[in-house]
Amino acid sequence: MKSKIKYTDEPMGELKVVRDFLPPPHELVFEEDTVKVTIGLSRSSVDFFKREARLNHTAYQKMIRRLLDVYASRYEHGVPTR
Repeated sequence: MKSKIKYTDEPMGELKVVRDFLPPPHELVFEEDTVKVTIGLSRSSVDFFKREARLNHTAYQKMIRRLLDVYASRYEHGVPTR
């Protein structure tokens, strides 16, 4: 077990007030315009995303949604040249 910190009553010197730079909680919630769809995916694809999601501590549906978002945004204005 680690030893406990022993605090003393010594002066700390000149203190500096730091401006609150963190956004309020309501600005951290990202509202996404989502649409519910039913789609059939291969078992191997779903297993892959579930496995990767578990390793990255996230939901596999979020990973699939993000993949589709990136793909759609890349090809939204035509096929990019290589």
